[in-house]
Amino acid sequence: MIAIVDYDAGNIKSVEKAVQYLGEEAVITRDRDVIMASDKVILPGVGSFGDAMGKIREYGLENVIYDVVDADKPFLGICLGLQLLFKTSEESPEATGLGILDGEILRIPDAPGLKIPQIGWNNLEVNPKARLFKGLPENPYVYFVHSYYLKAKNPDDVAASTFYSTQIHASVERGNVFACQFHPEKSSEVGLKILKNFIDLEV
Repeated sequence: MIAIVDYDAGNIKSVEKAVQYLGEEAVITRDRDVIMASDKVILPGVGSFGDAMGKIREYGLENVIYDVVDADKPFLGICLGLQLLFKTSEESPEATGLGILDGEILRIPDAPGLKIPQIGWNNLEVNPKARLFKGLPENPYVYFVHSYYLKAKNPDDVAASTFYSTQIHASVERGNVFACQFHPEKSSEVGLKILKNFIDLEV
């Protein structure tokens, strides 16, 4: 069973449907016992960094997320869920994120001919050792919707990168913690394969 963390941050139903399409049981929940009893956990999210962290704390989910990570349970952050794994974001300078991974969340720089937020498909440069991307073709295309991006501190954490005005660390992996800035649940067959790889993970 996969627990999808519910903190009122959108796009949860599409993640649930994608997981169920792949034949895995999914439950949308903010119940600590249910989350800790699950095999794997997904933290999706759209919206602002500060509002999301406020909701996570309001629902008492911060320590639950730390406990999931400490228990070596496979954990996947999606879109805003990736950004929340870091301590700070330029979007909400007053807010403190989870600080599970090291890096900066920065605004995508303005550039001629590029719109911000980035909305649409972009290809990835994948680290061949990245477990989430096992079995995918070289430079797969995935779907992004974001104005802020990750600049990871540790190059070894970077599972995939892309370029949109600047170099963007689009996916990270460290131990049992995985995250994607893009939306695998909206990325067609490539995205389903990424989710399938997560479902099949043994940490």
